[in-house]
Amino acid sequence: MQTAHTLRNRFLLAGLFTFLLASASLPARAASKEIIELQTQVQQLLDMVQRLQSTMDTRFGVLQHLAEQTADDANRMNATVNALQQKLNAQSDAVNGKLDTNSGQVQSLNDSVDELKSRIAKLDKAVQDMQTQLQNIQNPPAAAQPTGPGGISPAGPGLTGPAMNQTPPLQETFQAGVRDYNSAKYEVAAGEFQDVLRYYPLDDLAGTAQFYLGEIAYRQQNYADAVKAYNAVLEGFSGSPKAPAAQLRKGLALLQMNKREAGIHELRLLIQRHSQAPEASQARAKLSSMGVKATAR
Repeated sequence: MQTAHTLRNRFLLAGLFTFLLASASLPARAASKEIIELQTQVQQLLDMVQRLQSTMDTRFGVLQHLAEQTADDANRMNATVNALQQKLNAQSDAVNGKLDTNSGQVQSLNDSVDELKSRIAKLDKAVQDMQTQLQNIQNPPAAAQPTGPGGISPAGPGLTGPAMNQTPPLQETFQAGVRDYNSAKYEVAAGEFQDVLRYYPLDDLAGTAQFYLGEIAYRQQNYADAVKAYNAVLEGFSGSPKAPAAQLRKGLALLQMNKREAGIHELRLLIQRHSQAPEASQARAKLSSMGVKATAR
């Protein structure tokens, strides 16, 4: 609008200047006619300036309205985006809470399944022992024993010597190992866990026993042997419920041995393989405390 006023003023000054020049140069006899024509042109010029000013005022008004409308739209969009962000954050928190709850439930279910498998294994062992005893009763050994005078065995009539079962019971041996481990009787606990591995290598508790051997070495700060024991869990008992814990403890043992890159690799591998396990959360926390990202670039 200021530009329109300036233009109009300039046109008026130009018109007046032209009028004065024409008045000074015209002869007296033609002054009247020329003045009328000049006044007409000046009037036309003023009309054009007024129309131009009106047009510019209209356009400025439209532009101002569009600017205000754009600002209002931007404010509404900003409010919408903020509301959507808050909603997404709330949903993310809810989902994370559900995942944590589900993870705890899954862990509890796994523990229950492990306990059930142990009981089933114990029942299977008891059934096998009963079958063995029944077969021994039904089919006594035919091998002749040394006899003394009169054909009587030194062990006594009808006896073929003691039938000793040297295999220790699985459940009792494993539980004894856990008790001794918790009591810091590491040498005794290691022997009991090794018995579980020796006599029951295919049982589910064998993987857990192998894990405890790694834990014993870790507590004794024998990190190299601990890594070997954890590797035995990961390679020989990959389906064991202790596999995530073994990988976590392996990574920590490597870090204790100042093998930073190898330790970080194991923790990242744990997060990749068992992202919902509690051990994965511990691995993330450890990497974060080291200033390392949980995933490699």
